[in-house]
Amino acid sequence: MALIKCPDCGKEFSDQATHCPNCGKPNSYVQQANPNGVTPNNGYNSYASTPPSVKKESGLGIAALVFSILGCTFIVGAILAIIDLCKKDDTKKHTLSKVALIIAGVWLIIGIIGAASGKGTETATNSTAIVKESEINDVSEETAETAEVVQKEVLEATSEASNEEPAIETPDSKDENVPTEYKSALNKAYTYSETMSMSKAGIYDQLTSEYGEKFSAEAAQYAIDNMEVDWKANALEKAKTYSDTMYMSKLGVYNQLISEYGEKFTEEEAQYAVDNVDADWKKNALEKAKSYQESMDMSPEAIRDQLVSDYGEQFTKEEADYAIDHLE
Repeated sequence: MALIKCPDCGKEFSDQATHCPNCGKPNSYVQQANPNGVTPNNGYNSYASTPPSVKKESGLGIAALVFSILGCTFIVGAILAIIDLCKKDDTKKHTLSKVALIIAGVWLIIGIIGAASGKGTETATNSTAIVKESEINDVSEETAETAEVVQKEVLEATSEASNEEPAIETPDSKDENVPTEYKSALNKAYTYSETMSMSKAGIYDQLTSEYGEKFSAEAAQYAIDNMEVDWKANALEKAKTYSDTMYMSKLGVYNQLISEYGEKFTEEEAQYAVDNVDADWKKNALEKAKSYQESMDMSPEAIRDQLVSDYGEQFTKEEADYAIDHLE
């Protein structure tokens, strides 16, 4: 064996060495002597003749990783990983088992967070429900208080009205022998007379009608017989209504007042009404003519015929002529 000098670092080393021990430069003499790259077995580098062994992953580690990744079976993956790590097999690598344990831990943390969030949401929902129920109770209490106040005000107003305006006393209203139904029918009859200016026959029919008050015939007759009403005044009020709102003719109002399908006043009451009503019949004829012209596009002559017709408006010829002459 001879010593040679390294051309790079200048240190001397054995000519049998493959590399300079100081700087690692390959020994060019050995490479020239051994061009096939086979390192001689001279005791200095006997370790190079045995290639290192390569470790493979264990089957349990692979299975553990698969089960952990699936999520729903991460517990199985964790168990397999623990079993693989506990086995003392130096010929196998356990990297996948460690990764499987990490993934299983992540799934476990996610599950814990999800459970905590669900519980928090449920608690918040229950709290909201309690708050809403409390608000509803508060509103109900306020509504009840308002209703009590309104009811109290109504009672006070009713009491004041009773004190200021005594109830109508009929001739037999204080008679204890009069049935309650009769008294009720009498009070109802006065209501129809005062608010709607109805006739005697009209009130009787309304009291006994199955679509009206449904009093007995006896109670209704008692009411009519004991009323103190000016029927002519009622007929006059009703005539004003027909003249002012429907622009009817004098004869039309009269016929409506006595009609059995209308107001059912007597002829005497109806005549009093049309003789005393404050109405401008010519003006009524003009308003009726305008209505026909605007809503039905009738000609002037057709309107004239409708105004004077016995089956139409029943105005006089003079009133109809006035209306036609003043149409636009």
